[in-house]
Amino acid sequence: MYTTPTSATESPVSGPTLKRVLGLPSLVAFGLTSMGILSVVAVYGAGTEISDGHLPAAYMAALVAMLFTAHSYGQMARHVPVTGGAYAYASRAFGKPVGFMVGWAMMLDYLFLPMVNFLLFGLYLNSLLPGIPPQLAVLACLLVVGLFSVIGVAWIKKMNFAVVTASVLVILVFVVLAVLNAPDLTFGNVIRPLTLGDGGIAPVMAAAAIVAFAFLGFDGVSTLSEEARNPKRDVPRGIILSTLFAGLGYTLFSVAGSLIAPEWRSLENLDAAGTELMQRAGGDVLMVVFVLVNLGGLVLCGTAAQMSVSRVIYAMGRDRILPGAVAKLNERFRTPYVAALLVSAVSLVALFITLEQAVYMINFGALIAFAVVNLATIKVLFFDLRKRGPKGILRNLVLPLLGFASIAWLWTSLAWFTYLLGAVWLAVGLAILVARRRKAGGRLDLTFDDGTPDGEAAQPSEVAGSR
Repeated sequence: MYTTPTSATESPVSGPTLKRVLGLPSLVAFGLTSMGILSVVAVYGAGTEISDGHLPAAYMAALVAMLFTAHSYGQMARHVPVTGGAYAYASRAFGKPVGFMVGWAMMLDYLFLPMVNFLLFGLYLNSLLPGIPPQLAVLACLLVVGLFSVIGVAWIKKMNFAVVTASVLVILVFVVLAVLNAPDLTFGNVIRPLTLGDGGIAPVMAAAAIVAFAFLGFDGVSTLSEEARNPKRDVPRGIILSTLFAGLGYTLFSVAGSLIAPEWRSLENLDAAGTELMQRAGGDVLMVVFVLVNLGGLVLCGTAAQMSVSRVIYAMGRDRILPGAVAKLNERFRTPYVAALLVSAVSLVALFITLEQAVYMINFGALIAFAVVNLATIKVLFFDLRKRGPKGILRNLVLPLLGFASIAWLWTSLAWFTYLLGAVWLAVGLAILVARRRKAGGRLDLTFDDGTPDGEAAQPSEVAGSR
């Protein structure tokens, strides 16, 4: 039976708790919204240029790499079904100090991910309505997302379905029109971008390192474990399915793009390749529809990211790592409204930074979380819980190791500026951790679903079977 997690230093949580309203379809929709199905257009130009016209092959390589890490998130969500995502998993595996540092790094990802959506919203709306200043649009989007974050998942899930459906329809219409209007539709032209070009595997893998960041957000599903009706079953499935569906959608879109523009050098503006492709396939009507759907997707993608980080902050506040005030829940909506409003306040930074600067910060935090979750899966499942049967070796050792290796490879694509800012962020987090631990007078423990505090292994008798 799932029990509400509590801190070992305090009595069980009293008062309102997070509301369990999410089934598998809602979790998959949340994951797809978090990634942003139409985000494929943001990196289409750069990915096509780096891969020399073999972007679909790069997306397939990135999908395989991300599925390894998605598998690890799913395994941990099944055995540690509490809110907090990578923070909770790292705490369970390696103790609260490591968990805090991972959660702190992950907050860098989640805090700046909404800002990216706010900035893109401003740019797209300004392109559609030049009379509206981008900063005004950014502020409006920020306020709407803040409101949605307080209202909570029970209301947002219906809008997620609507935007996901609209995004899928836009992609499908684009694919159909691209096929119908392709200047030279042959089987060879369909298959060519899915294979290696004259440059071999190197350009494809280099592009995969770039487009892999289009998958950032699938891990947000893991932060909703305490709002899922059946977290042990549905959260792992939601993580895997949303990652798989997004990857297939990205690949399908990029294949269609290669058909409507077989010579990628003919694209006038690689940074705005998505809108140019839409115009070539369906004219101004499809382009405008794409922009409108993308605007709705950016609002909900920002909401999904903000909801995720607010739940990480909520979990840290509940465990007394951060001030307890951030663990307060709204009595009506049962959402961590203080944490959500805090994120909105921090997001005002989006009014003063560039899109490039925000993206720098996202990559650092996300890859730290991904790497540690892969290692946590090995530590908790393979070593602590001793799930070492034939299937256990594959699921709990081999696949997480492949996930860690793929993330280590992605680390090589980061700019030096990312490492510098990330190191500063981690130094601030370490100072906060030291101060909070001194104030608490010692170690703080989490009590997880299996009843063991973080850092302690469950006894073999407690986990017999299910290897």
